[in-house]
Amino acid sequence: MASVSWFSCLQMRPTPCHSTTPFAAPITTLHQQHHNPSSLSSTGEEGSSHGVHRRQLLVHTAAAAALLAPAALVPNASALNDVSTEEDVRIYTDDVNKFKIAIPPDWQVGTGEPDGFKSITAFYPQEASNSNVSVAITGVGPDFTKMESFGKVEEFAETLIGGLDRSWQRPPGVAAKLIDCKSSKGFYYIEYSLQNPGESRRTLYSAIGMASNGWYNRLYTVTGQFVEEETDKYASKVKKAVASFRFI
Repeated sequence: MASVSWFSCLQMRPTPCHSTTPFAAPITTLHQQHHNPSSLSSTGEEGSSHGVHRRQLLVHTAAAAALLAPAALVPNASALNDVSTEEDVRIYTDDVNKFKIAIPPDWQVGTGEPDGFKSITAFYPQEASNSNVSVAITGVGPDFTKMESFGKVEEFAETLIGGLDRSWQRPPGVAAKLIDCKSSKGFYYIEYSLQNPGESRRTLYSAIGMASNGWYNRLYTVTGQFVEEETDKYASKVKKAVASFRFI
């Protein structure tokens, strides 16, 4: 079962939507210890450093979800019983976590509960590949009732990309670049890329939304990713799967 290694020091830096150039220096440092996302809330006055830091920690839950290795989760053959065929895709339905998603018909399913997450479900090709789609669920405080509780989508994207980017380090680390971001029907959609020095660029497409299970609010982070050399083969499949995510 996979585990999450949280960032011990997150560097924040403004990154406007549609930007393709990483910034050279951080402007804020936020120290994070092994927080349980389900225990966090937006307590504090709007705009206070305490409230902002809480929101930043929750935004970085989305970043941690993007860095998981879905193939490291436990393959779940029984989960295929929850899949129904519809044209050129299969509809995976999770009645417990109340969501459905359309996946390529030949993809496998892996499930698990990594440290810090309520649930992770991953979808990936049968053949060896670095492309996949995952649904990560975390608990949030009762005062987080909608995505706007984290700030506008541009602010959310800035914090996400700023927390991942290490291109300003010497020697340079991973370069994170924002491609696009938008808000639609209660979801924040963020497209960005990650590239370690000397490695292939990885494009990630995330849909992030919030729902309640009747007891507490939960943050759903749906992330699809594909490497540069697999763009023609998997880009459209990954984006189509992420865009198909719905609550039930």
